[in-house]
Amino acid sequence: MKLLAGVGLALGIALTPGAAQAQAWPERPITFVVPYAPGGYTDLTARLTARYVEKALGKPVVVDSRPGGGGIVGTQAVASAAPDGYTFCVCSVGAISVAPFAQKVGYDPVKDLAPVSIISTIVQAVVVKKALPVKSMAELVAYAKANPGKLNFGSSGAGGLTHFSVELFQARTGTHMVHIPFKGGAPAMAAVLSGDIDLSFANMTDALPQIEADTVRGLAVTSLERSPYFPNLPSIHETVIPRFTVETWNAIIAPPATPDPIIQKMAAVLIQMADDPEIIAAMRKLGGNTVKSTPEQFRAQINQEIEQWKPLIKEIAEKEKK
Repeated sequence: MKLLAGVGLALGIALTPGAAQAQAWPERPITFVVPYAPGGYTDLTARLTARYVEKALGKPVVVDSRPGGGGIVGTQAVASAAPDGYTFCVCSVGAISVAPFAQKVGYDPVKDLAPVSIISTIVQAVVVKKALPVKSMAELVAYAKANPGKLNFGSSGAGGLTHFSVELFQARTGTHMVHIPFKGGAPAMAAVLSGDIDLSFANMTDALPQIEADTVRGLAVTSLERSPYFPNLPSIHETVIPRFTVETWNAIIAPPATPDPIIQKMAAVLIQMADDPEIIAAMRKLGGNTVKSTPEQFRAQINQEIEQWKPLIKEIAEKEKK
């Protein structure tokens, strides 16, 4: 109760009808919809966040997995849910800033969703099956150019960031590989591990244990700087494509028209979570980092990302038509 009282005072909530509703909220269990398969980065982040929010707000938080369409299915479900503060999406950048400009998704990422707070960020690692005869990004590019259409890559779903990071890579290198979509990062990584697909640009959560176990071969990371988890693994930026960078975030998003006092109250809890030592340690084990983000900052970031990805997706689509 002290935590919530402090949050209310810090936000300066007045006793307006909306504020009164926020003071009473939550009065029953909250649902976190996860638009990806269990076991991946988003799912694990959602469960970690749910436990913290449950303790902070004093009500159960249920994690509801709704994978499909690279995060589109679950995101659409939240976009059309009742705006009463009891349904939130644990979304990722792909379904918000990328997919809406690559295919029909049934929601507008700006008008039909209410940003609450980014909770973590993570980069991708390029991983290939052990049997693939490439040991560097330069060798991967050379092999792909020599064998157009022969290599296939897996993603967490069509239109997601693990899909379009490879499309961006292909556009910049003049290569062509076949896309195999899955319902999450975990099954895509399992397919690399089994040798059913050749490679994936995988979230660090999915790549980290397999690279450490030497069951797949790591070639590079998508951050500009090398990852502290694999300091010997180069970045794509320093090997084959200068300034190439892709970062994934996970965030809490509400249905449109959710009362702002409720959004601010949830955001305040999530901002406090970012400083919790146990959460920080747990996120690092997943290969990610905690983030502090207000609803306003989050919305500004979405707009910035849309400006970055929209023209690139259009460029990729036009090249595919030729």
